[in-house]
Amino acid sequence: MPGKSITRQQVKLYMSYRKNHSQVKSAAKAGISERSARRIEIGEHQAQQQQPRQYRTRKDPFNGLFEKHLVPLLKDNPALQPITLLDVLADKAPEQFDNSHLRTLQRRVKRWRAKEGPEQEVIFLQRHIPGDMGISDYTWMNKLNITLNGNEFKHKLYHYRLVYSGWTYVQVTLGGESFESLSSGLQNAFWRSGGVPMTHRTDSLSAAFKNHSEKTLLTERYAKLCKHYGVNATRNNKGIAHENGAIESAHGHLKRKIDQQLMLRGSRDFNHLADYETFINLIVAKINRQCKTRFEEEKPHLHVLPSRRTNDFSELHVKVNSSSTITVKRVLYTVPSRLVGTALLVHIYDDRLALFYGHELTLTLPRLYAQGSTRTRCIDYRHVIHSLAKKPNAFRNSLLRDDLIPHGDFTLIWEQLTQNVLSDSDCKYMVDLLVLADNYACEQALGRYVLSALEQDKQVSIKQCRELFGPDTIEVPWLVSQQHSLTSYDCLIGGLHG
Repeated sequence: MPGKSITRQQVKLYMSYRKNHSQVKSAAKAGISERSARRIEIGEHQAQQQQPRQYRTRKDPFNGLFEKHLVPLLKDNPALQPITLLDVLADKAPEQFDNSHLRTLQRRVKRWRAKEGPEQEVIFLQRHIPGDMGISDYTWMNKLNITLNGNEFKHKLYHYRLVYSGWTYVQVTLGGESFESLSSGLQNAFWRSGGVPMTHRTDSLSAAFKNHSEKTLLTERYAKLCKHYGVNATRNNKGIAHENGAIESAHGHLKRKIDQQLMLRGSRDFNHLADYETFINLIVAKINRQCKTRFEEEKPHLHVLPSRRTNDFSELHVKVNSSSTITVKRVLYTVPSRLVGTALLVHIYDDRLALFYGHELTLTLPRLYAQGSTRTRCIDYRHVIHSLAKKPNAFRNSLLRDDLIPHGDFTLIWEQLTQNVLSDSDCKYMVDLLVLADNYACEQALGRYVLSALEQDKQVSIKQCRELFGPDTIEVPWLVSQQHSLTSYDCLIGGLHG
């Protein structure tokens, strides 16, 4: 139409009509002239560009105060937040600004940062190569409120992931980011995946790197581990977690999957640690099934495994003292009294201690961890109860008395016995009960039986307990002996006259 510019929308509308209609009809439907239609088709017509607005639609509420007072502050400290800057404005111009101006100030600060603010860090997407890198990291699981047999279970997960395929291995870690847990988890991941990547990356684990050194230096044990498997060890820069983004983001996905499965399960309590580990393994198996195709592509690029594993433990030489105890990493453990005075070699794993006398494995103990600067104890009454039975009064003031009593019914039995006064007969009674529990392997049933009687103001005798929980019959083997003649002894010493 004469005197009016043709807009972009009219041009698009004309071209859409032109597919099915004549030039004249299309121009009429689009509201333009035939001459303009011809110019559009031969490429001579340019639609008028809408000019940006150069004026304000309302009065600036800051009236130059933003440029005068806030811009200098932003140039010195670009991290200042709008809520803080609003307080500055309120001080400079009292009673002019309140929270109703916050949204306008946020937009103004955002515009200033886009036009004049400092450069920001850029994340460069990476091209992942099959078999190139595996990443290890640890993640806390406490927020999921997992319990074992009703008790709070604070722990971490060791998480290994092949960057190219996303194949995953997860292991429950009881004692934090130690070398034992790193070595055990990493070796299990290598052997489970069937190969070794070219590079293994972690963050600045103290078990792997000497972080007080300016250079990137490996700890001696971690260097030997990497050399054994022929893998190059690297780490991300300190404090820059996104450099391990291939596993940092996977932490969140993994924990969300675990949380969802816990919701479906209807309970966050597990009877045993093994039940919880099975639960985790099933979730990880589902994750690995989803990346099976890419993992099959990556497997041929993984290096061949060595002929055997290497150590995933540390060693400590200890001597069993006269109390039949040893101390390992600020934890006191009891051992069988037959080992008193002997020197033992302890292999310290993440979840257990293996005790060797010479080259022979003598005993395996569950490993406990001291919390902070406090010490803790791992006491098993079965190790020392028969020695204590010879002098039961020593139980009365023993430093280990409360630890020797098994938790549960036996703790309640001791409270019932000592609620008025602590006597020697009470100590002997408790020691005899523990001896019976060990001899007849009836700790749970014996504790329930004795406690039920005490709750009814009755105390069953040790004889009654022995008759009830002891074996029904005692089989005495029939021994057949033959008396040799004295002449055979003469023959032994060389005849009648020697």
